[in-house]
Amino acid sequence: MNPAIPMLIGRVLLALIFLLSGLSKFGGLEGTAGYIASKGLPFAQLLALATAVIEVGAAALLIVGWQARWAALALAAFTLLASVLFHNYWAMPAEQQMMQQLMFMKNIAIVGGLLAVFAYGAGALSLDGRRSARA
Repeated sequence: MNPAIPMLIGRVLLALIFLLSGLSKFGGLEGTAGYIASKGLPFAQLLALATAVIEVGAAALLIVGWQARWAALALAAFTLLASVLFHNYWAMPAEQQMMQQLMFMKNIAIVGGLLAVFAYGAGALSLDGRRSARA
């Protein structure tokens, strides 16, 4: 099998969670801002909008494979930060720890996939791959 095909599928699957999450945030910025504020973060409205823009924008870049390494690195950093801030299972009541630990570990696995895209690139079936094939 051409390795470009699983790379394309992997990029799309990694991006899908961010694309859907970002679109959902655009549809409910007030709720997102409220959740951000509940964690004690400042500028909750601005952070909610920025989060939606980052998620949708970087996901789109990852899907088409344009500047995919940088999009993947941005999403990896964003996901790591969000995991520490919003899924800090070690500081939660015992009845919430298991679910929050699962969410945290899921996010860490996603960070791993994103770092692989950062390290190896988007593959041949991408705008980045087409550009390097022409060079």
